[in-house]
Amino acid sequence: MHQIAGGGVDWKAIREDFPILRERAHGHPLIYFDSAATSQKPQAVLDALRNYYEHDNANVHRGLHELSSRATEAYETSRQHVAKYIGAATANEIIFTRGTTEGINLVAQAWGGKFLRAGDVILLTEMEHHSNLVPWQLLAARTGVRLRFVPVRDDGRLALEELPSLLTPEVKLFAFTHISNSLGTINPVAKLCQKARAMGVLTLVDAAQSAGHLPVDVQELGCDFLAFSGHKMCGPTGIGVLYGRAELLDAMPPWHGGGEMIVSVTLEKSVFKKAPHRFEAGTPNIAGAIGLGAAIEYIEGIGRAAIFEHDGRLAEYAMERLAELPGMRVLGPSGQRGALVGFVMDSAHPHDLTTFADQHGLALRGGHHCNQPLMRRFGLPGTTRASFYFYNTIDEIDRMIEILRAAARFFT
Repeated sequence: MHQIAGGGVDWKAIREDFPILRERAHGHPLIYFDSAATSQKPQAVLDALRNYYEHDNANVHRGLHELSSRATEAYETSRQHVAKYIGAATANEIIFTRGTTEGINLVAQAWGGKFLRAGDVILLTEMEHHSNLVPWQLLAARTGVRLRFVPVRDDGRLALEELPSLLTPEVKLFAFTHISNSLGTINPVAKLCQKARAMGVLTLVDAAQSAGHLPVDVQELGCDFLAFSGHKMCGPTGIGVLYGRAELLDAMPPWHGGGEMIVSVTLEKSVFKKAPHRFEAGTPNIAGAIGLGAAIEYIEGIGRAAIFEHDGRLAEYAMERLAELPGMRVLGPSGQRGALVGFVMDSAHPHDLTTFADQHGLALRGGHHCNQPLMRRFGLPGTTRASFYFYNTIDEIDRMIEILRAAARFFT
């Protein structure tokens, strides 16, 4: 469907799968460069959501009637799709959550609450999104656990030369992002997991910016936990995934209590199901899970290796073009990076620049990107961020440069 002669991907045809890309903003054709915040949804995902609500809408696992059976089958089939998508050993290692944030909070509360004690250390990095920082701060305040951080160098990469002095026996968990949502840095996940495992340290990977952009295999990475969000990879909002190794999930207590996650309940006590259901209390986001399954099928139909190559070309080209502009500073590493560029212009505050761009139909993101400590590390109140996905084009980047040139003239 998306192939051209010679076996390549027809990226132009792919754009036609996204109805929203035909929208106009302030009278201009929409250029959507905010996919790191949330991606747009192809027709196949929209159809899957509508089909569920029109034909199969019922609660899962509990009903004996036909609609409940169909809904349950679709919901659990999506869990199997996710397991295959990230290389999990079994679908029982896949917990549906509301997103990356909830997945990390689940680990902090359920695993951290049971296994961590005062004096234990959680190792993070200075480039973490607030979702992979605030849950650990809350845990530290409650238990006396200490937080430790791998510094970020001026080039946007982790100061891994300092890892031997940071990854010590006191560390019980090393939690870090795969791709920085502000810098575009791609961290060497497999290497970091290997070093942690050699010290007996568990690992958690924030894959929010990577799961939809490049091949992710938890067996190859060697991580213990991995979290990502459906809405950043063509899926619906309000659905995400926490992967955990089976033996770890089985040792963790429930986080939320309620219906569905129990085997039996008396007035005095409850007996809980095994993972993953013990972590999915109440009616889940059934449509969201089904939509995520459809998004995975859509992405796999293109190929994540091809997406990574395509997105990388866009990011590289954007960096080259941004360097032409006066008073421009681009953050993050040169060379291979994730599908985004964060920058500041001397002539305008990021909020003003983003507002100007919006008036010309260009959707950028301006601010601290839930990365306030990282922004302080670079002495900035925030940045303007352009983030790309496989439905974006070189021509759109050229148009962005025209708009930014106009902004520089306007604010000077």
